[in-house]
Amino acid sequence: MNVIYSLLANRQMLALLLLINIFGTAYGYYWYGSQLENTPAIFLAFVPDSPTASLFFVFVLLGFLLRRNFGLMEALAIITLFKYGIWAVAMNLMTFVTTGSLPWEGYMLMASHLGMAIQGVLYAPFYRIKPWHLIVAAIWTIHNDIIDYVFEMMPIYRDLLVYMNSIGYFTFWLSILSIFVGWYFGYRKKRTTLSIIH
Repeated sequence: MNVIYSLLANRQMLALLLLINIFGTAYGYYWYGSQLENTPAIFLAFVPDSPTASLFFVFVLLGFLLRRNFGLMEALAIITLFKYGIWAVAMNLMTFVTTGSLPWEGYMLMASHLGMAIQGVLYAPFYRIKPWHLIVAAIWTIHNDIIDYVFEMMPIYRDLLVYMNSIGYFTFWLSILSIFVGWYFGYRKKRTTLSIIH
């Protein structure tokens, strides 16, 4: 386990992950481009869910490279990376089940989003999350669900529109699970918190 933690804390690994997440974030915002063009300005911050999650992690990695911890960003990152990572995998699997096929981009999205969920949890031993960080991140997460499924700003999966009420219900409980994951791995185990190797 110490070997794994040493690898995760390696500055070259952090720099590589930073570049990957910057690229993924930029691509994610590009992917949402057409939907963002038709989104009221008041909702813009809450529509591109996955790239915003990876953007939080970009700030986490920048903090590590600067030998600092940004606790709020860490709480937002672990919760939203897990939530939207698992959510995207589930939606693409549901698309496959519904339509009987999935384009190659769907498999790419599943792999990249699963990676999002994993990286957020893997780095949890290095986080310095305080209770108020967790509370703010939890409010952000539930508020995002309200924007998505009450104000209908959710990501568009055209083949799944008929299931939108069920997806909204699933997403709410996924948010609750994600908040629990953030608490359990990011806060509850903080007595075993590690430091980034400098």
